[in-house]
Amino acid sequence: MKLAKRVSALTPSSTLAITAKAQELKAAGHDVIGLGAGEPDFNTPEHILEAAAKAMNEGHTKYTPTGGLASLKEAIIKKFEQDQGLAFTPAEVIVCSGAKHALYTLFQVILDEGDEVIIPTPYWVSYPEQVKLAEGVPVYIEGREENSFKITPEQLEEVITDKTKAVIINSPSNPTGMLYTREELQALAEVCIKHDILIVSDEIYEKLVYDGNEHVSIAQLSPELKEKTIIINGVSKSHSMTGWRIGYAAGNKEIIKAMTNLASHSTSNPTSVAQYASIAAYNGTQEPVEMMRQAFEERLNIIHEKLIQIPGFSCIKPQGAFYLFPNAIEAAKLTGFETVDAWVEAILEEEKVALVPGSGFGAPENVRLSYATSLDVLEKAIERIQNFMTNHMN
Repeated sequence: MKLAKRVSALTPSSTLAITAKAQELKAAGHDVIGLGAGEPDFNTPEHILEAAAKAMNEGHTKYTPTGGLASLKEAIIKKFEQDQGLAFTPAEVIVCSGAKHALYTLFQVILDEGDEVIIPTPYWVSYPEQVKLAEGVPVYIEGREENSFKITPEQLEEVITDKTKAVIINSPSNPTGMLYTREELQALAEVCIKHDILIVSDEIYEKLVYDGNEHVSIAQLSPELKEKTIIINGVSKSHSMTGWRIGYAAGNKEIIKAMTNLASHSTSNPTSVAQYASIAAYNGTQEPVEMMRQAFEERLNIIHEKLIQIPGFSCIKPQGAFYLFPNAIEAAKLTGFETVDAWVEAILEEEKVALVPGSGFGAPENVRLSYATSLDVLEKAIERIQNFMTNHMN
């Protein structure tokens, strides 16, 4: 049977692919260290688990409103008020089956064939594929390493056409961990206002910020920008709830209404029990969130210093998320490999360390290492990478 054109051109997720390969080697009895997964290694906090169990025991296992429980929307609205000083109504919020589903649904309702979405590189692997699935056209801007992988207003201005519909801003970024400052966001915002461009602000890593840096949402900067921005967020990274699949979008109520209508014919509603768990995540204690953030920051400080001691590596220290994104092209060449992809494959085969090549993020000279695992495991991984370099350098 011939498959639809919309799926035949899709590129599989490189992060999930490397994780699958690592699991295959583990199943074969190898001692594999996987640094590919984008999820915290902590269990979901206890009070959230208890809330889910209570919901199940009380029979809250049926359909819910398509756009999410009213009580969860209230918790999300309260979170926006407390964290960003933003005021939303329930009609401006939709709860989805993960932040990825929120993004997918958003692109489906805002894009027509040929509409362009500006995507800074390096990018999260699913942005281009979701745009293409909505018959849109990804337009890339290089976030240069010398500018901490961030784009400038001048770069944004250069690629805007009469087909430009939206621009994606991911801060803190996956895969780079970089964070846009208030001033940088304001400069980009002025271009978006000038050209009447929708801003898709992916803020899923907002709680994971280090070294005294501040997360700023572009929607905070003015009422006009709030109206032009769709914020994407969720509990996956902040509360270690990746498998619960609860994310949300907040913004223009007409867009949110269209997303809700589409969701009514796709998912019906987000998982009921996971929604009750998410209410507890936002309304309950935030101590576990800060505990995880501190643990990630400690790992970052130790592992970054060790990584940059390895020959051939250069790495800007991330300000958020839980990834290192070093430039590894010199490391690859020092060990006889022309590409980072081939180098990553060799390290997995020989040293059993699973990294994600930067080519999947639009940055083929880089590699992504997740430090969302224990410090002992991370240090062992660094040792194995060092061993590989020592054994293969001429």
